[in-house]
Amino acid sequence: MTKDLTKGSPLKLILYFAFPTYLGMLFQQFYNIVDTVIVGKLLGIRALAGVGATGSLNFMVLGFCMGLCSGFAIPIAQKFGAHEDSQLRKYVANSYWLAAICSVLLTVPVCLFCRPILRLMNTPEDVFEYAYRYIFIIFLGIPAAFLYNILAGILRSLGDSKTPVVFLALSSAMNIALDIITIRLFGMGVEGTALATVISQAVSGIICLFHMKKRYAILRMDSQERRPDKGCMGRLCYMGIPMGLQYSVTAIGSLIIQATMNGFGSSAVAGATAAQRINGFLACPVEALGATMAPYTGQNMGAGKLERIGQGVKAASLCGFGCSAVLYAVVALFGRDLVCLFLDVPDEQVIGYAAQFLKITVSGYCLLTLVNVVRFSIQGMGFSVLAILSGVMEMIARALAGLVIAPRLGFTGVALGHPMAWIFADAFLIPTFFLCRKKVEQRQREFAG
Repeated sequence: MTKDLTKGSPLKLILYFAFPTYLGMLFQQFYNIVDTVIVGKLLGIRALAGVGATGSLNFMVLGFCMGLCSGFAIPIAQKFGAHEDSQLRKYVANSYWLAAICSVLLTVPVCLFCRPILRLMNTPEDVFEYAYRYIFIIFLGIPAAFLYNILAGILRSLGDSKTPVVFLALSSAMNIALDIITIRLFGMGVEGTALATVISQAVSGIICLFHMKKRYAILRMDSQERRPDKGCMGRLCYMGIPMGLQYSVTAIGSLIIQATMNGFGSSAVAGATAAQRINGFLACPVEALGATMAPYTGQNMGAGKLERIGQGVKAASLCGFGCSAVLYAVVALFGRDLVCLFLDVPDEQVIGYAAQFLKITVSGYCLLTLVNVVRFSIQGMGFSVLAILSGVMEMIARALAGLVIAPRLGFTGVALGHPMAWIFADAFLIPTFFLCRKKVEQRQREFAG
């Protein structure tokens, strides 16, 4: 059930790996869309705006979790490419230990401080309680998020992008069913939606864990391999913490954008929420290509096949550019119709905000392609610390959009935040990629000499 990404056509391997990842993201975004439709149609625009007002905060915290787990998977991919199975198992075991520790250390403070943070974000009073009740329960479920993400990261590092899709589909289907049950049958509000998310993710992660123990012989450890190892933990933290911080630093800029947008009122927040849900769905091909590059690059680094890394970056980028052009045409033709799916009563002001936000964001997908492909390739080569700097560039751009441009251009300035962030990140990442590749080649020559 594993896949060696160091042999064969880079384009074919990337597409082979990316397609199941894309399907998994579609499942996740389909759930997000259905979840938004359920909230918007059954609970109303205020509840929808309340959930949407937590988006950046949610991304900052859970993005750290996702980035951390993705970073933990890179040394595993490198050891798999190098065929060092015992070391691979030690890294897997220590990633479990670290994920358990981090889940506790992260859950307690964010639950304690989520109400003050929502106040600092200028969350509108008419949606504040919706936002708080939703995000508090989501944060209580951080251990479940760690469980799923660390398991999915390990599987992808072994070249298996299919199994995570199966369990993500299971989680999404369970999530939708629980949404309806908690709201319709139990009469719960947004807290029912949050509870459905946590339960479905926990159940999916537990089933996935048992599946991996049964089906993956390469992961069967002896007592020595299971023990905590300071060296392994140090390497995992070196790779994982910068990737987690990169998501969180990026999200700080999104928090500034969110706070600025909140100042435009609940209609603007509801419109942007609907647009962000659609954007998440449309961006799946580009995101999948990026997610593919970390295990692809990691395995080829482990195997010492550096020329294949550049070939993979070129192939993935060209695929992403083609997808970006198609997606922009979809938004230009059907953007307003897509927005209407999220509203219980058509509201022209909300639709206008959403359509504008969506069109501006999707126009920057070519830039987003390079951000994802190049960033994950740099991380796969082992330069995870640089991910923080690319996140800082995005944060600066979004802060400029929220604090400088939005006061002059209004909601348009808020919508420009994402494309600006991608321009700033690309300006850093593209030259950095060539410098990293040169450094790795030099290191390889010195080792061979």
